[in-house]
Amino acid sequence: PQYTRGTVTAFAPFDARADAEALRKAMKGIGTDEETVLTILATRNNAQRQEIASAFKTLFGRDLVDDLKSELTGKFETLMVSLMRPAYIFDAHALKHAIKGAGTNEKVLTEILASRTPAEVQNIKQVYQQEYEANLEDKITGETSGHFQRLLVVLLQANRDPDVGVDEALVEQDAQVLFRAGELKWGTDEEKFITILGTRSVSHLRRVFDKYMTISGFQIEETIDRETSGDLEKLLLAVVKCIRSVPAYFAETLYYSMKGAGTDDDTLIRVMVSRSEVDLLDIRREFRKNFAKSLYQMIQKDTSGDYRKALLLLCGGDDD
Repeated sequence: PQYTRGTVTAFAPFDARADAEALRKAMKGIGTDEETVLTILATRNNAQRQEIASAFKTLFGRDLVDDLKSELTGKFETLMVSLMRPAYIFDAHALKHAIKGAGTNEKVLTEILASRTPAEVQNIKQVYQQEYEANLEDKITGETSGHFQRLLVVLLQANRDPDVGVDEALVEQDAQVLFRAGELKWGTDEEKFITILGTRSVSHLRRVFDKYMTISGFQIEETIDRETSGDLEKLLLAVVKCIRSVPAYFAETLYYSMKGAGTDDDTLIRVMVSRSEVDLLDIRREFRKNFAKSLYQMIQKDTSGDYRKALLLLCGGDDD
């Protein structure tokens, strides 16, 4: 799909060779001119960054990403290298790193698989297979278990019903099934939640959530919160929030990555980079609406140095 709600768009007039030369100059010799690096990379879109990398190799016989890794450090390095990752590989790469080695990063699995469209999930699976010669579903099932695993597998099938008209009778039925499985049963029937939340269309589910509220007097999030726990609870909540509004889900994700003591920089970087050309304008709007401050202000308060400068460029402006 052509996304138009991103903060980062194609830079014009664009000259890949001039950018490559400026980057080489910024990193050559003693000390690095970080300002030049971040200004170029955060204001070009991903397709342009790939052209710059190709020009860099043509002109200097050097790999731009390798140079960035050797010249930069810390969170700033992570952010710049993330910006250089080809867009179609970004999610597959994040998932690969979430399931490799000791311990699985359930947060990353949850965030990506709950928020991506069925078409995007199909693409991630194909890219994963091509790039890593491995089956993403096998890798995920090998590292997860229980109902959490089941819901991930359902989402990985990317077979959510298309949005074509809503059948009110089925809305009523699904809402009743969820009510009986959640509020009325001692011990929740998680499978009903998994099937309905994982396979029904977005517009259908939005109606189901309204109907659920009417029947039970609770938002479905409250029931999930009370009746489930751990990774399954987080995944069910993420799915519900993304059905309601993907930008609102990411606004909340960004807010909690910075709220309180310490910043979850991995999440902050992943969301800012992956949504910068998709819907970051919408995310900013939701952020401002729901958290009484702008995303720009929170990044400014919570980060520092070149890392902050680059994130603010990606953010693309304040909302006050």
